[in-house]
Amino acid sequence: MRIKSFPHRRSWLSISLLAVMLALCAASRAGAGIADAVKYTKLANGLQVIVLENHKSPVATFNVFYHVGSRNEHFGKTGISHLCEHLMFRGTKKLAPEEFSNIIQENGGDDNAFTSSDFTDYFEIINRDHLDVPISLEADRMTNFAPQGFDSEKAVVMEERRLRTEDSPEDALQEMTQAAAFVAHPYHWPVIGWMNEIQGITLQDALHYHAIYYSPQNAIIVAVGDFDGDQVIKLVTQAFGGIKNNAKPPPVTEIEPPQEGERRVVMRHAANLPAFNEAYHVPNYRDLADAFALEVASEIWSDGKSSRLYKDLVVDKQSVVDVGAEYDMTSFDPDLFWVSAQVRPGVKTEDVTAEIDKQIAALRDTPVTPEELQRAKNLEQSGFVYGQDSIFREAELLGVYQMLGDYHMIDDYLSQIDKIT
Repeated sequence: MRIKSFPHRRSWLSISLLAVMLALCAASRAGAGIADAVKYTKLANGLQVIVLENHKSPVATFNVFYHVGSRNEHFGKTGISHLCEHLMFRGTKKLAPEEFSNIIQENGGDDNAFTSSDFTDYFEIINRDHLDVPISLEADRMTNFAPQGFDSEKAVVMEERRLRTEDSPEDALQEMTQAAAFVAHPYHWPVIGWMNEIQGITLQDALHYHAIYYSPQNAIIVAVGDFDGDQVIKLVTQAFGGIKNNAKPPPVTEIEPPQEGERRVVMRHAANLPAFNEAYHVPNYRDLADAFALEVASEIWSDGKSSRLYKDLVVDKQSVVDVGAEYDMTSFDPDLFWVSAQVRPGVKTEDVTAEIDKQIAALRDTPVTPEELQRAKNLEQSGFVYGQDSIFREAELLGVYQMLGDYHMIDDYLSQIDKIT
């Protein structure tokens, strides 16, 4: 994938900035959310359009979210979502390979894309006066997909897998852990796919996959920037309104069965330091109380040098060189809460995992102090608020939450964090 996306950014704040952050949080809780300023429309062909004016600087971002990721794949064709993302830059019936990106750059912009388990996002950041350029280009590759150099691009993806997964001990271990955690749900396989299945994907497979999922009814356009919102909706309607749909994409119906007992995976891999993961099945955004509690728990455990896991394992016991917790509440289906670490030479992994289990039990059995809880809330809220300084981040939030069901949920984030006890 071209970039990695996270549910939200986290920021380190000085004491002076903290006061500003708290004021911003108060403003948001008072109703000054970004959703209120959104202009939304749905075209006759099902394409959803979300537009937000942001006049901080004379730039704009244009995102096309497709409701397709590795979650929509099946055994035998894993990795096809990510491969299609690459192929979208390899030409259309009108444009030569890489011509899309060249045109964007000639107009002073930048373009990229990423594939996740749940969706694929194509985006351009460009001068506000040239926003018509990515609009027309994205409409073209939605309807005129005709990639060239298929075999060479597939080789690029295979090499990416070698470098980022097979040659990376931590990533390879995470992939194995994920596969052990999910046995029925498509979260079982990695976004990039299994190597032998990438090798077997054909150009005809990619064309068929694009025809199913790359249609107006399966897409959300989000534009944020220094422009007239009504004019942008008009341009999008003109460019995309005439594109027809194929059959409706099939739903994902697989449900992961309950896990009965612990599962363990051991991987032998050339590495400078031993590493391990612990992953727990957890709810996603559909269970608000638990989801936001897990958001705050991840801060308490691992965000910063005063967090519990860092202070205990890195500073006091000096048994690991790095430790962290990670959770994404915006996954489309219930996913995993991760705790991971790199162990110092000579330290037994079993001793470290036992200590982490103690920390998990402590958080379960003993209430955190008011000060610790408030610090974690402040970090969550500050990362969320300051992330919105970026027009790209605003567009990403709007697109993801609309795919989850309603972009208005963005403005509930701060108050939901506040509710955690």
